[in-house]
Amino acid sequence: MTRGRFITFEGGEGAGKSTQVLRLVARLESAGHEVVKTREPGGSPGAESIRDLVLRGAADRWSPVTETLLMYAARRDHIERVIRPALSRGAWVVCDRFADSTRAYQGAAGGTAPGLIAALETFVLEDIKPDLTLVFDLPVDIGLARAHARAGAEMRFESKGAAFHERLREGFRAIAEAEPERCALIDASGGMDEVEGEVWRAVSDRLTIHG
Repeated sequence: MTRGRFITFEGGEGAGKSTQVLRLVARLESAGHEVVKTREPGGSPGAESIRDLVLRGAADRWSPVTETLLMYAARRDHIERVIRPALSRGAWVVCDRFADSTRAYQGAAGGTAPGLIAALETFVLEDIKPDLTLVFDLPVDIGLARAHARAGAEMRFESKGAAFHERLREGFRAIAEAEPERCALIDASGGMDEVEGEVWRAVSDRLTIHG
């Protein structure tokens, strides 16, 4: 059976990824694809338990290195139980965050050594790599305002301060610049329909689908 396609959404807080994940999943399903919608941290029962540990509590609850290890523990369970089986049966997987978030949040913004993150990627991800990564970009003040407007229990990263989020934005932009064959930078400051159009152009052009 042909391997499925793996699409990831990345970006800072308040970028509107979750809304666009839903819209892309609907368009792919209408084009006749089986689609698995998932998220990180989380996506499997074990990984969702770790999500509760990582996203709740005080900003300094965990060090960046500890966060990195927790994220990769969750990611391994997610890969084993959800992502790899779906891709193996030919389904498309659309994931709200994946390994680039660790590079940006714990690495570029948090200060975890790139070598540690790279080693974990090698041993945990193995052959699992996105076919396309959509990196949502918008000014930090706009993103944080959106995020605080929807405030809930999972606000640990939003509370880390503007300087953290500026480093985070630059981290994501650096990833997109370094891997243009995999990443598409999406201007997330427009309206939902405008952003959806930009997402669909990237997906349909790069993965050669129509709908």
